[in-house]
Amino acid sequence: MAMSGGKDDGQPMMEMNTTPLIDVMLVLLIMLMITIPPVSHAVNIDLPVQDPNQPPPEELIDPVVNKIVIMPNNEIQWNGTPSSLDQIEQYLVQTKSMSPEPELQFQPAPTAMYDIVDQTLAVVKRSGITKFGFVGNEQYRVFGKSAVPGN
Repeated sequence: MAMSGGKDDGQPMMEMNTTPLIDVMLVLLIMLMITIPPVSHAVNIDLPVQDPNQPPPEELIDPVVNKIVIMPNNEIQWNGTPSSLDQIEQYLVQTKSMSPEPELQFQPAPTAMYDIVDQTLAVVKRSGITKFGFVGNEQYRVFGKSAVPGN
C-alpha cells in the first residue's frame, strides 16, 4: 500500500501541493496588517477664539444667585432671611420675571423634616424656575453608612 495518498496503480500524484502557497499568502497577509497605519478617532475642530478686547457677556460678570436653605430646626431661609412658603413663592415670582433669570440654589439640612423639604420643592416647581440646583449634596455622601468600620 502506497503512502502517497493517490491511487495504488503506481502513477505519480497529479494534484498540486497548496501548502507552500498558503504559507506565502499568510506571510503576505501578516506583512500587510503590520504596515497599515493605526486608525485614529480624532476629529479636528477649529474652536472660536474670544477677542481679548471684547468685554465678557453680562451674565458672566456678576450672576445673581438666590439661595433657599432649610435649617435643622425646619426654618426656611431665603438668602439668609427667615421666610414662609408664601413669601418664598412671591420671591420666586419676582425673580422669574427678571432678565436674565437668577440661579436658585437649594440646600436642605440633613436633619430637616422631609415634609418641609417636599413642600418647598413643590413651591419651586410651581413657580417655573428654570435655573435650579442642589447645593451641599456632599454632606449626604455617607448617608446610611455606619461611622464605625465593620458595623
